[in-house]
Amino acid sequence: MNVLVLGSGGREHAIAWKIAQSSQIDKLFIAPGNAGTGQEGTNVDLAVDDFEGIKALCLKEKMDFVFVGPEGPLVNGIHDYFLADDEIKHIAIIGPNKEAAQLEGSKDFSKKFMKRHNIPTAKYQTFTKDTLENGYAFLESLKPPYVLKADGLAAGKGVLILDNLPEAKAELKSMLSDAKFGDASSRVVIEEFLDGIELSVFVVTDGKSYKKLPEAKDYKRIGEGDTGLNTGGMGAVSPVPFAKKGFMDKVENQVIIPTIKGLIKDGIDYQGVIFFGLINVKNDPFVIEYNCRMGDPETEVVIPRLKSDILELFEGVATRTLSERDVEFDDRTATTVMMVSGGYPNAYEKEKSISGLNGIHDSIVFHAGTKKDGPTVLTAGGRVLSVTSYGKNKEKALKTTYDNVAKINFDKAYYRKDIGHDIVEEKK
Repeated sequence: MNVLVLGSGGREHAIAWKIAQSSQIDKLFIAPGNAGTGQEGTNVDLAVDDFEGIKALCLKEKMDFVFVGPEGPLVNGIHDYFLADDEIKHIAIIGPNKEAAQLEGSKDFSKKFMKRHNIPTAKYQTFTKDTLENGYAFLESLKPPYVLKADGLAAGKGVLILDNLPEAKAELKSMLSDAKFGDASSRVVIEEFLDGIELSVFVVTDGKSYKKLPEAKDYKRIGEGDTGLNTGGMGAVSPVPFAKKGFMDKVENQVIIPTIKGLIKDGIDYQGVIFFGLINVKNDPFVIEYNCRMGDPETEVVIPRLKSDILELFEGVATRTLSERDVEFDDRTATTVMMVSGGYPNAYEKEKSISGLNGIHDSIVFHAGTKKDGPTVLTAGGRVLSVTSYGKNKEKALKTTYDNVAKINFDKAYYRKDIGHDIVEEKK
């Protein structure tokens, strides 16, 4: 099989790393990729939203599958683009069509979907600049902290959690009237704050059946103790110790099954990954958000725990025979720690030389924001590298990860030293 992976982050490197191990792979391409994906296959300098360029590459290299890593091309309809073109409609897109991707592309769409299908989530209302005064009144009816979400995609920056009512009102006005997040905040969802511990659950679906992937917990804040600004993710752990059978049964029966059935009932054909951003509130799961793709850095711990051939799963999605495919997981714990550029998630410098990569043992280094300059690997983004390790428990996996993180250097490198700090597990 010839496969194209779209994207350039740690998620795409982890996917490419797994595809490269498949007995079915012939040629693997990554567009645009990074310095790490170039070790797994062939990088192609193509933007993920260059649909015509992607089509030309697929025809030239006779692609069988295209795995879409980031949400942008999915929300913008790459699946539909392929289906509408006789030359490429036979190529399977692993990722939902434009309508199905609205589960992530529109917070209002996803909230209405959950309400319609009795899927547990925080109570909410949606507002526009014409209903700003109603938004103020709704904020006054809630207890702090206040959660404001831009309806559309805002590069991970469209969610605000505020403790102060006047500040929440000011931010609501900024989002709606002053277009703080552009078109993404032309509508804003305000919802009640849920207090609990978060986790990410993933399923692969062919539109009829589904297979669960390992769950994970990621860490979004830049600072230790979960302080400071939100980021794309600073680390992750899988499995999640509190996600025991009783809780996961609730997730399956109250969240996953109603979501799959709801999509079918609504006539929405969904082929790909569904990410459930959940929060455990007193041992009950509530949905914070859906994503229409794998999470990052969760992928960097979920995919290493997948023992099955990933192309078998993709084939099951493409041919709608997923129920016939076996999925096996590694019982070990996987942990990952993200190394980021100094200053991230605010302004940061690029093109810093990275050293120490050849001295890594017993860990997998997934590249995120990197590029090659001859033999030298340079930083090329805010999140630079993700170092993943296995262990018989969280502590052993984290020790290996941190031992190897300490061997890697680039100017102003930063990483959190407390990933996994807030979860306690039974000793194995």
